[in-house]
Amino acid sequence: MSDSVLRLAVSGTYSTGKSTTTEALSVATGIPRTHAMTSREILKDLVPGKQVQELTAAELNALGLRRLEERIHHEAAQPGSFIADGSVIHEWIYGVARLRVGINPGAGVGVRIVKNVVGLPYKSFYKQYMHAYGLTVKARAKRTYDAYVHLPVEFPMAEDGHRPVSEKFRNLSDELLIQTLEELQIPYHVVGGTVTERLKKIVDIFGLPLVMPLDEAIAIAQERVRTASAVLEADARAHSAARSVSLTRRIKYMLRY
Repeated sequence: MSDSVLRLAVSGTYSTGKSTTTEALSVATGIPRTHAMTSREILKDLVPGKQVQELTAAELNALGLRRLEERIHHEAAQPGSFIADGSVIHEWIYGVARLRVGINPGAGVGVRIVKNVVGLPYKSFYKQYMHAYGLTVKARAKRTYDAYVHLPVEFPMAEDGHRPVSEKFRNLSDELLIQTLEELQIPYHVVGGTVTERLKKIVDIFGLPLVMPLDEAIAIAQERVRTASAVLEADARAHSAARSVSLTRRIKYMLRY
């Protein structure tokens, strides 16, 4: 693969290590990494003052489309090889999983039951919408990516305050991602293990040349991801401390789909 273009997407659901893996692989090989802004970053402009778990179905779809726009923009800007942190099918997969698990999968049982009841009149429309959305992103994935590396769910989700989902949602998303890759018939490889083991396998599978030893690249990537995560966590704490959500407001969120 050293003399050819490789447009590689690294797939996996929440908290499977995509950011660290893609950052380390990019540093080690010199191949540019592409990614979308985080949900929390997008929310500052999209719906200021709200957290992901407070979003309605329409707002969640707007968030997904904004991240899709980000991915397409950054991937299209690369004239040659790139390593994508996630791919254009990811937000669609999360939307499909939310239809099955509930739009706020990290919420308590009571909230999820109320949301499911309130959402009954809308679900038929959203199923049709997600079907059309899926057709669009699957066609783009087939045109865009040469191969996928899929990172399976191997360890519990990081409790860092900005992943408002559940383990059930994570496992369903993981299954849907694999099913979609099978459907698209894009070559994919399931790669697990430590970050070092993952990188060694990926480099070997695609015959990627290294511009830096893997251990050095991993150390740089882990520090970058740690710094970015610390900023997100600090922002989440500041946001929570600065706002006071009344009981009335919480009930309004619960009764909106």
